[in-house]
Amino acid sequence: MTDNRVAVVTGASRGAGKGIALALGEAGATVYVTGRTRSPGDADLPGTVFATAEEIDARGGTGVPVVCDHSDDAQVEALFRQVEREHGRLDILVNNAFTIPDGLTRKGPFWEKPLGLQDMFDVGMRSAYVSSYYGAPLLTRSDSGLVVNTSSFGGRCYMHGPAYGAGKAAVDKMAHDMAVDFKPFDVAVISLWMGLLMTERNAALFGAVPERYQSIAATAESPEFSGRVIDALARHPDRMNWSGQVLIGAEIGAELGVVDIDGKKPASHRPMLGDTPTYSTAVVD
Repeated sequence: MTDNRVAVVTGASRGAGKGIALALGEAGATVYVTGRTRSPGDADLPGTVFATAEEIDARGGTGVPVVCDHSDDAQVEALFRQVEREHGRLDILVNNAFTIPDGLTRKGPFWEKPLGLQDMFDVGMRSAYVSSYYGAPLLTRSDSGLVVNTSSFGGRCYMHGPAYGAGKAAVDKMAHDMAVDFKPFDVAVISLWMGLLMTERNAALFGAVPERYQSIAATAESPEFSGRVIDALARHPDRMNWSGQVLIGAEIGAELGVVDIDGKKPASHRPMLGDTPTYSTAVVD
């Protein structure tokens, strides 16, 4: 892989996307940071696309902020046209944009939760497809392209109800099927199950009731850990061996010698939350 890698990380104003973007930037990449938050105060949580890009610059990479609503296909197309004008190719695409509707973690059956939880099918499931669609021609020009759909154990176990689970299962299967189409172009596609992350949202939750969440907070991964795993996968000469698979971040991180920002190796939640899916090798055109 070239040293001047070009990456797009969607939904990177904060949370997992920000951590991934920072890790890739620290590794020297030019990172296009997308999201809707322009200014502090525009969202309930801290973070903007501009702040993430500035921190990437400070860490030695090049951050390119792009205000983009991933529910608007025209804005997504414009994003990749910008990448094409400025670089002519794309090496890493991280499909991370995801909406978190009110009521997602509310207890109870799905019919007692807001119907708006289906918004996750738009910014989450559908947005991953659209970004991959517009990014594909640029990825095929890379000498070692990689697409990563960020996902979770919710794609296999019951987590927050059927809307969340369906969305995560969809991006997992999407990675498997896209890998078939990308294989002739030497572009790897994987879905990455992240662990519990110490995002701004979770940090606020844990801090509000520390006595309740102290033990679980101690097991949380930094958002940057996922970015370090993605960087290691992108650099690996045999990255195509993992293409089409759902990978657990903690496990593939351990295999590739990746540690978190505190120097620790996060533990896999497989024993508690279950195995990754296995798909058929049949291809029906």
